[in-house]
Amino acid sequence: MTADPLILTVAPNGAYKQHSDHPAVPLTPQALADTARRCLDAGAAMLHLHIRDAQGRHSLDVEGYREALRVVRQAVGDMMVLQVTSEAARVYQAPQQIAMVRELQPEAVSIGLREVDVPVVGEAGLAAFFGELAARGTMVQVILYDAADVARWQALRAAGTIPDAPWFLLFVLGRYSAGQTSDPRDLLPFLAAHGDGPEPWAVCAFGPTEQACVTAAAAFGGHARVGFENNLRLRDGRLAPDNTALVAQAAEAAATLGRPLATAAQIRERFRPR
Repeated sequence: MTADPLILTVAPNGAYKQHSDHPAVPLTPQALADTARRCLDAGAAMLHLHIRDAQGRHSLDVEGYREALRVVRQAVGDMMVLQVTSEAARVYQAPQQIAMVRELQPEAVSIGLREVDVPVVGEAGLAAFFGELAARGTMVQVILYDAADVARWQALRAAGTIPDAPWFLLFVLGRYSAGQTSDPRDLLPFLAAHGDGPEPWAVCAFGPTEQACVTAAAAFGGHARVGFENNLRLRDGRLAPDNTALVAQAAEAAATLGRPLATAAQIRERFRPR
């Protein structure tokens, strides 16, 4: 069994969840900071961060991000990698998403490949954007929804459109499944498509099978993202009291498999430009 430290990320809110979905969904910078601190103590070394506007809606506002990052950083210091989302969430278009990342210059960012790999950006625009990220040393997690996305990523890499850099992939399991409930077997097409690809990868999953999916990923040498963004339930189907409980479950799975949890320092070193 691999002893590669497992990168455990918590995604505590996402673009859509509200207090009507669960009262512990963090919607403000202070709530995010409190959640981050508790999840850090439970084993998560990375926070996948969404912010909201004054009406609680998904936002990519740069100043809003700066304030949230400031408040969260006060709570966790350098002990968590703070990854912002660039998700469109049916609100933004690719040029706006790219402009936000360029202006904010975050430590880490997640980018949905199919959201920015669009005609208005083009391959020249993709090359410029990913080239800037690589040159800046931004820690980039590329979100892939199916094996076709993996193949497209590989084609862009082979063509040199995406430069060599320490990219991190996220396989989204079950996004198009009935009832959007994931199954550990959803990982298999991703692994077949990825093959011996050089990039480390993680999974996220929907519903109470999240725990089984991240356990399977950990067993195959991958990493994990858990949290209320995609799932509100414990492995036995009960409503989770908070994000910390989902992090603790994933940490338990890693321990069972003999994989230590990565620290923020280890994550930064792993994705540092060479």
